[in-house]
Amino acid sequence: MVVPAVLMFCVFGVTTGEFVVAGILPEVAGDLDVPVGGAGLLVTAYAAGMIIGGPVLTAVTATVNRKRLMLILLMFAGTGNLVSACAPGFAWLLAARVTTALVTSTFFAQAVVVAVRSGPPERAATTVARLAFGMNLAMILGAPVGTAIGHQWGWRATFATVGVTCLIGAALVGLLITAPSEDPRRSALAELQVLIRRPVVSALATTAIGNVGVLMVFVYLAPLLTDLAGHPEHRLPILLLGYGIGATLGNLVGGTLYDRNPRFWQPALLALLAATLAVTWFLARTAIPTAVAVIAIGALGFAIVPGMQARVIHAAADAPTLAMAASASAYQIAAACAGLIGGYIADSGTGPRPIYLVAAALTGGGVLLTLLGSRPQPADVRGRGAVDIDTLQ
Repeated sequence: MVVPAVLMFCVFGVTTGEFVVAGILPEVAGDLDVPVGGAGLLVTAYAAGMIIGGPVLTAVTATVNRKRLMLILLMFAGTGNLVSACAPGFAWLLAARVTTALVTSTFFAQAVVVAVRSGPPERAATTVARLAFGMNLAMILGAPVGTAIGHQWGWRATFATVGVTCLIGAALVGLLITAPSEDPRRSALAELQVLIRRPVVSALATTAIGNVGVLMVFVYLAPLLTDLAGHPEHRLPILLLGYGIGATLGNLVGGTLYDRNPRFWQPALLALLAATLAVTWFLARTAIPTAVAVIAIGALGFAIVPGMQARVIHAAADAPTLAMAASASAYQIAAACAGLIGGYIADSGTGPRPIYLVAAALTGGGVLLTLLGSRPQPADVRGRGAVDIDTLQ
């Protein structure tokens, strides 16, 4: 019980640093004198750091003791967020975000393996689910609380809080976690060769395209809800909480539906998400419908993740740690594109409203890719953060 709980707390701290930016983007933009679309580059930069750092860092550290590596990664993440809090200008903040992002997916990949190895084999799936819940908790609790802190004491206080949380996590890992017995570790080249397999490339492409639209909406939720729909700023943490609750429920339901009929439910959920985004475009200037839409978009946006991750992990089953990092990198490719495309739209003369319509069209592209590349998936891979447990034993 102790190991999963500690690692879940660490995952919560690390991933809150990613999600919380959506709630403080206007404050960062105003304080550092950059447009909101320009501030959205913080999301793109963080995503780029995860895309590059995840697979590469996971591969090159393949022979490092897992506990020692997790301690280093957590201290790096904590320091990076504290540097972000002290950044004198936008360029410094951007650089701090990139360097912090390099360790995020690698830490999660290591945490999954350590947690599974530290518990009984028959409870491996439950253990992994707890770690995945740390990500959801970052949305449900971390993003709203971080946004509230930013509104009350400034965005720098938000990054400082995240940094301290990561350092507390490092202390807990050092005190309470015993390194599990090490498995035979493959070389960096052998690990990276997994990424060039055709099924892996296909799965990563589907994950990237299918998530661009919903992530674009999430990144620019603040201007969409306040400037466009007329919600007061103090209501934003509550709306982000609704998004996080929807995401948690969607993740659980999406995994169950995918297990029952992956070839039907994966494209069906994507199509429902595209339709919801298109409908929200029509309702974008009304407060109550957009509040409901936030919850629906969060639910459907995370309901599509289990099937996408299942494909990636199954395709790279002989390199489980790298598979987790690769899955996170594919998701961050979508986030990087979302920040760039959404920023261009937000800074255009039309305002942020077209983001909903463009997001719906991009999600429709994900439906097409899923239909073209769908294959029967194993029934034993469930939910965001799930892994092929047999490969970890």
